Amino acid sequence: MTHKPIFMTYSRSDVANFVVLMALAFAVVPLTIQTDYWYSSILIPWLCLALAAIGQQFVMGYAGQLALGAAGFMAAGAFACYNIELRIPWMPFPLSLLFSGLIAAAFGVLFGLPSLRVRGIYLMVATLASQFFIIWMIDKFGWFKNYDSSGIITAQDIVIAGRPFTSPVEMYLVVAAVVTVLTILAVNMTRGSVGRNWMAVRDMDIAAESMGISLLRAKLQAFALSAFYCGVAGALFAFTYLKSLEPVAFDIKLSFQILFMVILGGLGTINGAFIGAGFILLFPVVLNTVGNAWFHGMIDATIISAVEQVVFGALIIVFLIYEPLGIAKLWENLKSRLFAGRPVTEAAAAKQKTAG
Repeated sequence: MTHKPIFMTYSRSDVANFVVLMALAFAVVPLTIQTDYWYSSILIPWLCLALAAIGQQFVMGYAGQLALGAAGFMAAGAFACYNIELRIPWMPFPLSLLFSGLIAAAFGVLFGLPSLRVRGIYLMVATLASQFFIIWMIDKFGWFKNYDSSGIITAQDIVIAGRPFTSPVEMYLVVAAVVTVLTILAVNMTRGSVGRNWMAVRDMDIAAESMGISLLRAKLQAFALSAFYCGVAGALFAFTYLKSLEPVAFDIKLSFQILFMVILGGLGTINGAFIGAGFILLFPVVLNTVGNAWFHGMIDATIISAVEQVVFGALIIVFLIYEPLGIAKLWENLKSRLFAGRPVTEAAAAKQKTAG
């Protein structure tokens, strides 16, 4: 009975999990965590990168299109938000975020057009062009950086309804609110007709087209929404975490990190985006902490960084071979094993009660 929908496509357990997560995010965390480091270096980047990973899930996990260049769309959203705030000072920050995502979505449609002709590794190479083109365009034309010669621009303060949000806790609440709204929209889309069309194209595009699904619409829709989420994530990433804008912050390395988040977290799952982002973000911290605790700083930081890359590569290979659905699937399997006996026990108890 717990899996029966009670509100749209949401079951009782879904609603309960949502209420618990909202209580943790907006009540427990602000009241219990008092260290600015956790907000500035852990929670805020985790939520921003998870939002970008959701965008990557749309195009790769659900639509099945191999795409690389999420960091380029993040850069488009970040610099678009900066210029909107600079040149239209009366624009509310939420609307600046919205228009930043729309501008990034326009780039997503432009660079998603090759998906209509090529696929696989060829499509990945074609979409990789977005990474280099957007960064080159920002560097080439000084207007995007307000003709600043230093190369690093300070982001404006976040002001909503006349109130500045400048402390780490306040910026965390802004990011958490935006991520919550967009995550709910993402879940609704992936569980609705849009998500079913994407999965049909992913599983067999020829059969999907024969059933009346427009490949043009489905693929471009996936690329546009993916770029929209990445653009909003890039704006939040620059305004709340980096607190500055520089093209080098959105390099190809960040695109690969987002790709690894999706693969390790689990393809085709929204919660896999959050799990993968948390793993990619926290693993280097844990590795450095363990290395310093065991070897007392005798190992150079470059060696630890090299070990980190080796472990990431090994994990990706292992997951692609043995569990393509990532950590999210392992978590679901663990939960099913832990609670597998509960329905049987309840049924047996009811049967015994009836017999008695």
